[in-house]
Amino acid sequence: MNNQDIYVLGGSQTDYSRNWAREDKGIYELFESCLQQGLSQTKIPAKDVDVAHVGNFVADLFTGQSQLNGFFAHAEPAFGDIPTSRHEAACASGSMALLGAMRDLEAGHYQLACVMGIELMRNVDSATGASYLGSAAWVGKEAQNCRYVWPRLFADLLEHYQQRYGLDTQHLSRISEINFANAKRNPNSQTRNWKFTSDSFSQQDEFNPIVEGQLRKQDCGQITDGAAAVFLANKSYASEYAKKHNIALSAIPRIKGWGHRSAPLLMKRKLQQSSADGLIFPHVQGTFNDALKRAAIENIHSLDLLEVHDCFSMTEYMLIDHLGLTAPGESWKAIENGSIDFAGSLPINPSGGLIGLGHPVGATGVRMMLDAYKQVTGQCEDYQIENAKNVGIFNLGGSATTCASFIVGADRH
Repeated sequence: MNNQDIYVLGGSQTDYSRNWAREDKGIYELFESCLQQGLSQTKIPAKDVDVAHVGNFVADLFTGQSQLNGFFAHAEPAFGDIPTSRHEAACASGSMALLGAMRDLEAGHYQLACVMGIELMRNVDSATGASYLGSAAWVGKEAQNCRYVWPRLFADLLEHYQQRYGLDTQHLSRISEINFANAKRNPNSQTRNWKFTSDSFSQQDEFNPIVEGQLRKQDCGQITDGAAAVFLANKSYASEYAKKHNIALSAIPRIKGWGHRSAPLLMKRKLQQSSADGLIFPHVQGTFNDALKRAAIENIHSLDLLEVHDCFSMTEYMLIDHLGLTAPGESWKAIENGSIDFAGSLPINPSGGLIGLGHPVGATGVRMMLDAYKQVTGQCEDYQIENAKNVGIFNLGGSATTCASFIVGADRH
C-alpha cells in the first residue's frame, strides 16, 4: 500500500474567532465540539473509526492538561477502546498526527482514522503565552535578550535574507495585506471582522508598531483558540463511503504526496548550515520536493494553490523561494507580479493563513489538510479557488525544525 491510497473524507473546523475561556469553556469542550461536528458533517458512523490521533503543542502549559488523546473516549463513546495517541512537534504537531494516521492505514492495520489538531491559547496574558510558546526554541540557548522569542527568531531570518539577497520590508507588509484580505472571505477566520486603514500595513510605528527587529504587528500570526479534524481512509473504506453517498471514488481527494524532514533545533545552527550560494534552508526545499516527487507532479507550477505556514510574513516570504515559485532571494517578484494574490496564477493562503485565519498551533497542520480537501471538492464558498484540483501544503514547527508537506488532489469534482 502507498500514500496514493490514503483518501480524505472531510472533517470540521471550529470558528477561530471564539475565545473559549471567555465562554467559561476549556480545551475538552473545544475538542468535543470539533469532533462531533466532524462526524456530523462527514456522516461517518463513529463506530467505523478504527484509530485516532491528536496533534497538540502546548496544552500542558496553557491548560495544565496532558494526554489529550484520552479525550476521544469521552467526546465519543464509540471511541471508548480504540487506539489513540498524541503528537507534538510545535507548529507542525497537526502534521505529525496526520503522518501517524497515514502510516497506520498504509501498514494495513486499520481502515479509517480520525485526526484532530487542537490548541487553546487565549486563556492567559500575552507575556505568559509568549513564554509558553518559546518552549519550542532551545530554552536557555537562543533568543535570550528579547521580549518575544518567535518574532525575534524570524526577525533574525529577515536580517539574514537582507545580508544575503537584500529584502524590502514593504514586501512583507504586502504578504500580510493579502492574507488579511483573504481572511475576510472565510467564515471561520479570527480576523474576518477586523478593520484596517491604509496606514495599517505601513512602516509607521504609530499605526504598525515594531514587535521585534524589523517585524511589525501586522507581520505576526495570531494567538488563537481552535481545533480542526479530518478523517483519513484507505481505498477499501473510501470505496464503500463513495458508494454509500453516491459519489465517484475519483472525486474524493487523496493525499498524493508527502514530505517530512527535520533540522537542528537552533536557528543559528540552521543558518550556519545553509548553502552560501543557494537556499537558506535546503531541507525545506527537500521536504516540498519529496511531496511533489511522490505525487508525480513536476513542479510547483502544476499546483492550483498553496496553503503555507505564515506564522510571520517573513516565513511565507522564505517559503515562496524555497518551494520554487521564484529563484533564491527573489520572492519579491511573486509578490510584485501578483502571482500569490487570490486571483493570481498560484494563490497562497486563500483561507487567510495563520496571519488572517488564525494559528491555534497544534491545529494548523490539520486545518491546512481540511482546507485542501474543501478546495478540491469545491466547498470553500467565498474563498474557493476556481477548478482547484491539486493543492500544496507546507507546515513547519519552530524555526523550520520540523517540516511537513502534502499534495492533496482528486481526479475530478
